Amino acid sequence: MGYDQTAWAGFAATLGAIAGALTGLLFVTVSIKGDLLSRSQNLSSRAAQSLCLFMSAVLIALIVAAPQPHAALGVELLLLAGTLALGMLILARRAGHATAKSGTTRYLERWSPNLVTPLLIGVGGVTLLVHPGGGLYWLLAAAVASLLGGVVSAWLFLVKVTG
Repeated sequence: MGYDQTAWAGFAATLGAIAGALTGLLFVTVSIKGDLLSRSQNLSSRAAQSLCLFMSAVLIALIVAAPQPHAALGVELLLLAGTLALGMLILARRAGHATAKSGTTRYLERWSPNLVTPLLIGVGGVTLLVHPGGGLYWLLAAAVASLLGGVVSAWLFLVKVTG
């Protein structure tokens, strides 16, 4: 079942709906607090990270829902993982995460959903291509990481904006 894309249609539809709703709510928040975002590179980068996490879930849903060969799906997941990882690293540097002093803070930043999500998507793409290892089941963990990470990131973003 982890390699049968058609069995994941319900998952893709549900994930797309949830992630789309959360993305819309983030856009509303960002539009309301746009004046504060324009003055802070840290806050705008954190908002962009939340958006990337939500949009990665939307893109997972779209990629899985599209009827295509396993090889194409695996390659698309790898491309999504690479693009997301690169974007998250750039946004983390812009937000000042790389300058964290504490070892614990660096560890948490490194293993946050911002980088775990693309890792899980990439593992899903690789295992879908080579067949042993779980295939699309990795996307469940990636979806949980992206949605929970996006919600927590958006919450922290809102606390900083309103605080």
